[in-house]
Amino acid sequence: MTPLEKLKSIVEKEYESEDGDLYEVELLDGMSDEEIADFKQQLPNQYMPSEIEELLKYTRGFEFDGLEEVRFDTFGYFGFEELLPYSIELAGDGFGNFWVLDIDSGGQWNSVYYVCHAPAVVVKHSENLAEFIEHVDEFGEKGSASNLDQIHEETVMNIWQDKNEMPEDEEKDYDLSAIHHELPEMFMIADLTNKPIKTGFAWGKSGPKAKIIRLSDQPIWIVEKKEKQGVLSRLFGRK
Repeated sequence: MTPLEKLKSIVEKEYESEDGDLYEVELLDGMSDEEIADFKQQLPNQYMPSEIEELLKYTRGFEFDGLEEVRFDTFGYFGFEELLPYSIELAGDGFGNFWVLDIDSGGQWNSVYYVCHAPAVVVKHSENLAEFIEHVDEFGEKGSASNLDQIHEETVMNIWQDKNEMPEDEEKDYDLSAIHHELPEMFMIADLTNKPIKTGFAWGKSGPKAKIIRLSDQPIWIVEKKEKQGVLSRLFGRK
């Protein structure tokens, strides 16, 4: 099912908020051919998948209770380019955490990640945009029992506490020769290739200035690790 087909399947559904109020999906205006042409020029490789163009002609996003606006036209808004160089900031939770769609250098629209800053983790949320819309629908129907709410409330803490963090594959070889950045002295490789939703990694355990490098178009990152210091090391200023 395409993103547009999935969205059309929920536009007339009625949901009930936590306060008992009924609400529906409220569509935003679609984009004109000229707006789509301008938008395409901003995208990697100046390429837009046909199913995304079809979606944007229908609507540039929608409003849904419990989320900030869901938008499909927010290329470059996210700003955390070390993590996701090309992305669409789909929605926020109002607390500085975001659902972000990853776009590769060829212009293909790929998986959706939930990027949280407290705790500082990233979680694979949905395989693609159509599944993300399905997860929004499920959130409206099931609330706390939905994937969206469980990832938002539970999965991020489990990953931060290493309960279901993606394990490192110590036997897999990675070609680091194409990296044009200086590698951190200590690092882990976070590889979410073919991993299921609800897996992820802690990107901020080494502090807000820790180096993060996207290895390729694949969901693979180099994340700086810093040696934990004991009390005496901190007192004598060891770095």
